[in-house]
Amino acid sequence: MTTGANIREKLAREPFQPFRVRVTSGHTYVVRNPALVVVMRSELFIAHPNSDRHAFIPLLHVAAVETLGNGRTKRSSRRRKKT
Repeated sequence: MTTGANIREKLAREPFQPFRVRVTSGHTYVVRNPALVVVMRSELFIAHPNSDRHAFIPLLHVAAVETLGNGRTKRSSRRRKKT
């Protein structure tokens, strides 16, 4: 599956599950709203919510697309020792 097709599949998934796009420079972009992302032929457009900031990312520079958790934090099962 190509990078663009992989991202399109994640954007269309119901219910939507947030994901992270990691690029070759090491930067990451978290996608929490599929309406703020457009997959073009050779680029990925990501708009930042509630601002005028945005990023054009060449698909050749997408190193990984990682699914994020459900937003809940997992608590450690270890308890602190009393001192």
